[in-house]
Amino acid sequence: MVLFDSNYLDAFLTTVRKYMAIRGGYSQKDLAEKVNVGISTMSRFLNQKTKELDPQLIAAIVAKLNIPLHEIIDFIEEDSTALFKKMVTLYIEPDSTDKESMNKEADAFEETLGKEETKTQTTANIRGVKVSFGERRADDRRNTRTTGEKLADLTARQKGFLSDFLDLDVDGQDLVVSAGEVIIKYLNRKQFEI
Repeated sequence: MVLFDSNYLDAFLTTVRKYMAIRGGYSQKDLAEKVNVGISTMSRFLNQKTKELDPQLIAAIVAKLNIPLHEIIDFIEEDSTALFKKMVTLYIEPDSTDKESMNKEADAFEETLGKEETKTQTTANIRGVKVSFGERRADDRRNTRTTGEKLADLTARQKGFLSDFLDLDVDGQDLVVSAGEVIIKYLNRKQFEI
């Protein structure tokens, strides 16, 4: 968990406002849209009306405004600096060459997953909904999005969750996966009940 020194909150917010002006005269609304949060959330944060400091929001603001870390380093607790730097990098949008290489890596990963496809296709009728299992047709492969495309579409909050998940030890990751499987099964069942 990233910890901040509340004694430097005013200095941090002053730096944010400075970079809002430097990066093109962003209003609170503009910054909220850029960071992908509600305008009221951004307003409460910038006017110190929040009870807790949200590390995800702070990292997103620092990344989107491209604030140099040396200008806000006093605001971040010493033990949290490395983790905060990782969080900021999650919110930095890759340039087009980075996106291309990320998509190629994800496609290569998906290619290895597809080598052990089943040889038959089966369909089931679940409460009036036809569901296909097994071999995918070539036209189905074109309609599915790659893992890289799915990763690129994640919200900042979801990327932050992935970062926190990857920082867990193996037992912690297994626990999150076990809980997630139950939730995903529940959500999939709800889709069929509609």
